[in-house]
Amino acid sequence: MKPHGAPILRGMKNVTIRRATGEDAASLTELMHASGAYRGRYASIIAGYRVTADYVARHQVFVADGEHGELLGFYGLVLDPPELDLAFVADPAQGTGIGRRLVRHMLARARAAGLTGVRVVAHPPATDFYRRLGAQRTGTVAPTPPKVTWERPELRFDTA
Repeated sequence: MKPHGAPILRGMKNVTIRRATGEDAASLTELMHASGAYRGRYASIIAGYRVTADYVARHQVFVADGEHGELLGFYGLVLDPPELDLAFVADPAQGTGIGRRLVRHMLARARAAGLTGVRVVAHPPATDFYRRLGAQRTGTVAPTPPKVTWERPELRFDTA
């Protein structure tokens, strides 16, 4: 797999979504830490966090690879309790439909697992993205200092 900083092709025609392996863990962590959405005020929530091979083995983690093997994004679906735990798209791939594809894939996996819904505790700037894809706002998650000093929107995707 090429690093997420590799040039991103326009159009994203030949994207492959595949199950992540333990060998992907370091690249997923790197993509997450490179995210422009988690700079400044929001940096503390991912500071020191690593996607581990154990996490990949325990959860439904899927990767979007570009035509030339470049890492475009990934998500982590926890089945019990059902929650979209991680969702990241490489900065150069933002706005190309990769996030939409990953969420649709996640919802299909959730349905296949028999889940009726999936909770999302959203990064505040991503709330509108999830709502455009059909998530409904269900509440607000209180801050948990010192890592999270802001409220986060809680949403739910119905999968039925």
